[in-house]
Amino acid sequence: QVQLVESGGGLVQAGGSLRLSCAASGRAFSNYVMGWFRQAPGKEREFLASITRYGTGTYYEDSVKGRFTISRDNAENTVSLQMNSLKPEDTAVYYCAASSRYSPPYSDTRRYDYWGQGTQVTVSS
Repeated sequence: QVQLVESGGGLVQAGGSLRLSCAASGRAFSNYVMGWFRQAPGKEREFLASITRYGTGTYYEDSVKGRFTISRDNAENTVSLQMNSLKPEDTAVYYCAASSRYSPPYSDTRRYDYWGQGTQVTVSS
């Protein structure tokens, strides 16, 4: 079992930045590919970014590429999402997730075994 807890969400103006963090506890953190997703009201959960077990590979959804950066610290059991140039359409609940499947596609929610409870991000115009 892996427990994931997100933090860092909040209200920010368009053009601003936020840094989300996800703290993991339980089984060895480096056993998992980590991902960030978001879900806006009335929409499906959307892939944002993922990072391989030792941080050697990162993958991004096109709409956030160049604005968001995923990173991990296996010594601290954390994964982060730095979000810059935020837009109102980035408003959503943001989730981190852990996957024991080491090969792509990392964007498929079904490949993730554990999920956090989510943190709200609201971007005002």
